[in-house]
Amino acid sequence: MTAFTTRPEIRGTFGVCASTHWLATAAGMSVLERGGNAFDAAVAMGFALQVVEPHMNGPAGEVPVLFRTANEDQVHALSGIGTAPEKATPRAFRDLGLDRIPGTGLLPVVVPGAFDAWMKLLRDHGTFSPHQVLEYAIGYARNGFAIAPTCADAIDLVSPFFKTEWPTSAALYLQDGKGPKSGSLFRNPALAETYERVLKEAGSASGRNAQIEAARRIWYQGFIAEIMGAFCRTHEFMDTSGIPHSGLLEAEDLAGFEANYEEPVTYDYSAGGHTHTICKPGPWTQGPVMLQQLALLKGFDIAAMDPCGTEFVHIIVECAKLALADRETYYGDPNFVDVPLETLLSDAYNDERRALVSETANRDFRAGTVDGYGQKPLLIDKGATLGGQSPKAHEYDNMFITQMGQARGDTCHLDVIDKWGNMVAATPSGGWLSSSPVIPEFGFCLSTRGQMFWIDEGHPGCIAPGKRPRITLSPSIALRDGTPYLAFGTPGGDQQDQWPLHMFLRHVHHGMNLQEAIDAPNFHSNHCPSSFYPREWDPAGVKIEGRFDHNVLDALEARGHRLYVEGDWALGRVSACARDGELLKAAANPRLMQGYAAGR
Repeated sequence: MTAFTTRPEIRGTFGVCASTHWLATAAGMSVLERGGNAFDAAVAMGFALQVVEPHMNGPAGEVPVLFRTANEDQVHALSGIGTAPEKATPRAFRDLGLDRIPGTGLLPVVVPGAFDAWMKLLRDHGTFSPHQVLEYAIGYARNGFAIAPTCADAIDLVSPFFKTEWPTSAALYLQDGKGPKSGSLFRNPALAETYERVLKEAGSASGRNAQIEAARRIWYQGFIAEIMGAFCRTHEFMDTSGIPHSGLLEAEDLAGFEANYEEPVTYDYSAGGHTHTICKPGPWTQGPVMLQQLALLKGFDIAAMDPCGTEFVHIIVECAKLALADRETYYGDPNFVDVPLETLLSDAYNDERRALVSETANRDFRAGTVDGYGQKPLLIDKGATLGGQSPKAHEYDNMFITQMGQARGDTCHLDVIDKWGNMVAATPSGGWLSSSPVIPEFGFCLSTRGQMFWIDEGHPGCIAPGKRPRITLSPSIALRDGTPYLAFGTPGGDQQDQWPLHMFLRHVHHGMNLQEAIDAPNFHSNHCPSSFYPREWDPAGVKIEGRFDHNVLDALEARGHRLYVEGDWALGRVSACARDGELLKAAANPRLMQGYAAGR
């Protein structure tokens, strides 16, 4: 079908890039034009995003990466997800009188994983030097960049808190007590100096690979690790618990960390006369949720449905509820817990689960039963603690709870395919400017990804030293009839395996090109417990864009969905790149006026 698009689908043969910010996309294309490959471009884009989207990610954040190398059909995963500190045990939090891990401050800080992942990807598959991939980020930080409206809004929202509680963040982001105006030039000289110092110290090593290894040592065993550890140990800052705390992270925690390669989890899904093999990172992310949704949806005639109609939305939402309930019950770092993925993705299991989908919206938490595995999470109604009482939070806590989309932080995404056929999809996040106080020497803050852990020892997502939190970050690569075809993903927390799924289904079932599928009106379920502090859930809640026909909205409400009708262009930040024979394609989200695709 032909649908309205805000811009054309990019098509070329030389190379394509797409991301959540035009400056990162420009950096990626610049690298390709200079002779770099998709890995060089992805790393440059990742570092650039840390600077130009500080409300979405930062240098001390994390990143999962999916990629394939030219002339290889195998897809690989790279886990750049930081682990919990040695002191981070359930008892450590309970001894502080906490019933869950705070969402901000120093207590939920984990080891920063992104830097090692980017450097390892560059070393093993790229061709550029550390200086070449970092020059874009350093340039944006040193010379300035036009700050995006969403970033300016996020800073404005938290500025009272910064002034009162986080003075180091106020010093960076506020001038004369006010945040930067949208479109104004913003600089971060401390960040530029941090990366320049890393490059200078690493530059004494002989050769590209030796310099990359030196940079990794500097970050995890040198001055970066030492200052991070000292900052967490010697400072106390207000967090969402309403009480100031110091952190648990020590320099030694960084010294023992390394990003790791893994095999992705896959599922074969037939549509449009093709078999699509969807590749996702493992259950240390929520990635397999998309695969289980496909296993459920294959029992419905999606192609016969109106892609903007009642049945399409209803069936997808009801299947999402089932898969996300299983996520909350079974997922965790497989280095620590046994996750029954084979069962969760099996036909027999999903045939049984699919039978639960009816004509009306279900309001229950319905995880499946896999004997000997998992534990149902504690369900937290909006505004309640685990004990069912209203939380006694700091007066500024609502900035981080009720204003989720702006102040809690979000995520970035990037996709790249080069002329040789190298393909990368990555979802950088963490270290948002609202996560924790800025470390003055660095010009960035630390990741609070630890908030995604539970402190219930029986739950597979329970915190433990050296364990990865079960994150929402979830890039995707799809093969078509065995050939790597599509790299895609989105920011959006719990929506990261909902919005891209809608794009994918509309593309493979309804013939929409990438841009049409991204631009189409979107929706998502809020039925699952949130992965983020304070971990609320909203039974039968569905957010949906106002562009849906009013008859569709009325019909969905009649089926029992609790609708929250958002703006016409409010939901979704998907980007994608595809390789269709010799033709390369790319598209990016127009919402929020930041994402762009480019290519030639």
